[in-house]
Amino acid sequence: MQIGIPRALMYYNYYTFWYGFLNALNIEIVLSDKTTKNIMFAGSSLVVTETCLPIKIYTGHVLNLLEKGVDKILVPSIQSISHKIYNCSKIRGLPDLIKNVIKKDFTIIDATLDKSQKDQGLYYFLKGIAAHFSIFDEKKIREASKEGWKIYNNFNVMLRSGIEYEKALKLALNGQVVVQSDEPEFPINVAVIAHGYNLYDDRVSMKLISKLKAMDVKAHTAQNLTVEQMKKGIETLGQELYWANEYEMSGAAGHYLQDNKIDGLITLTAFGCGPDSLMIDRISRKIHDFKKPLLNLTVDEHTGEAGFITRLEAFVDMLYRKKRAGIINKISLNESKTIRKTSSTDTQNQVNLNK
Repeated sequence: MQIGIPRALMYYNYYTFWYGFLNALNIEIVLSDKTTKNIMFAGSSLVVTETCLPIKIYTGHVLNLLEKGVDKILVPSIQSISHKIYNCSKIRGLPDLIKNVIKKDFTIIDATLDKSQKDQGLYYFLKGIAAHFSIFDEKKIREASKEGWKIYNNFNVMLRSGIEYEKALKLALNGQVVVQSDEPEFPINVAVIAHGYNLYDDRVSMKLISKLKAMDVKAHTAQNLTVEQMKKGIETLGQELYWANEYEMSGAAGHYLQDNKIDGLITLTAFGCGPDSLMIDRISRKIHDFKKPLLNLTVDEHTGEAGFITRLEAFVDMLYRKKRAGIINKISLNESKTIRKTSSTDTQNQVNLNK
């Protein structure tokens, strides 16, 4: 009764649900280690060069679980999250990819979720997982799913209140809910547009959010928003939802473009991601209408931290200068209005005196 879960891709969005569901079924979870250089390059060595970084990392995490002696690993096929709302081809075909590149003897739990197909929704997916452990009691599976939803919802409530990802994750897994009501003010606010598996994997993002915080910059992400806010954000960009993870990109960007508190946008994407390249292009075109600065960061397994930090520091420095210039212009404009008003009053007083 043991299952391995790679700490990659869907882990960053759905692990809290899987944790509650699997624990309720008394299935022990074994997580792979956090992404390291060795994990990344181990996965890269097994797939073709053109494969995107998140898939290379995922492959490395499967290998890491095998090294731990885990013989059952959850490699789901998330085809569609809603009617005609699809994942990219690599995520849809993830179980087949892993089977073909890792030639070792282990069981892949390749449950399928495809809401574009009849009777292949969430409970079909959950029953597919439970069946590998000879659990077929549908009532028990449904009760376990409620535990999953409970932890998942608590986790997202905390993220939306502004609590940092790792802290919210730890609290949710311990059955706690803490809502941050008094958020500290920062001189600069930026929206970081990225998928969870890029942003919260410290090896991929190079601790982007921590670096921004050290520069006294507040990072706002898709995880701070509701689904409704992201839906409206997609409409702002003049798009219709097609990709399953488009909420995190187009939805979040569209929302933050309208937020006057946000001083600029940073996009973080993996080199070679087809859907992201389309979404970033649309965001780049639309951002001119809102007159907000944009920094596009693209990473792969060869990206160096020095160049990454240099670009980030230059962007943040530009935001500070832009904000200072705006404040100075506003002060100058107010002073000019005051001088004109005083001058007008003096002239009127002189006219009255002459009379």
